[in-house]
Amino acid sequence: MNGLLSIGDFSRMTFLTVKALRHYHDVGLLEPARIDPHSGYRLYRPEQVAPARLIRRLRDLDLPVDDVRAVLDAPDDESRNAVIVAHLDRMSRQLRETQETVDSLRRLLSGDEERLAVVRRDEAAVLTLAIRGVVGGDVAVSWWLEAFAELHRALRTSGAERAGPDGAVFPTEFFTEGSAEVVVFVPVTSTATVGGRVEVVERPAGRYAVATYDGPMVDLDGAYSVLGRTVTEQALAADGPVVERYLPLGDEGDLLDHATEVCWPVRR
Repeated sequence: MNGLLSIGDFSRMTFLTVKALRHYHDVGLLEPARIDPHSGYRLYRPEQVAPARLIRRLRDLDLPVDDVRAVLDAPDDESRNAVIVAHLDRMSRQLRETQETVDSLRRLLSGDEERLAVVRRDEAAVLTLAIRGVVGGDVAVSWWLEAFAELHRALRTSGAERAGPDGAVFPTEFFTEGSAEVVVFVPVTSTATVGGRVEVVERPAGRYAVATYDGPMVDLDGAYSVLGRTVTEQALAADGPVVERYLPLGDEGDLLDHATEVCWPVRR
């Protein structure tokens, strides 16, 4: 076989199963050096052992096949490392989110959730700079961050003055259907010249039951639960979207460092 390795020997040397090797061949990730035209057996070169071991380690880290291919085809170490580091960062975020969910479940099971007060509030109509978009729950946070970054830039360049905290409007369909048109806004005192996705929108007056939540985002549904129970028990529920308002806890430029007012519409 001119120094070529059978798929069985190659499997033993790399800890990759024959099934995995066939799959990596099919997707163009690790092609055999030769395929016997009579038997169809796959044969590999000894120098393919090192990239095969790298593939196994990357796949053990759940690196997608396309990203593994990008690592193998990288023109230099910097390009290769950038793909790996980006995936490690994603894994770190997933680990943090998993830990937050575990902690949240423990609080839920132990009954140790924060007790939230509910107050009623009338809000006057207000002019806002706003961005709207059809958003699903899986991309809501990234869209929210990008939209508010754009709104804050528009606020700085428009000459308008802020008249209250940032907010967002979530229609019922966002929760029931998993996707809907969400509007994020910044209240302002006067009209302004805007561009891009930013538009001038007047928020209508409304009456709300309000709970203020300051804790891990994973437990924000607790505030919604408290409000829903309260307005139902008191027969106050009204049609309309839920409004969130974001009260900075420090630097206003830090979009994630805030307490959240959840404002549930109620009857006048």
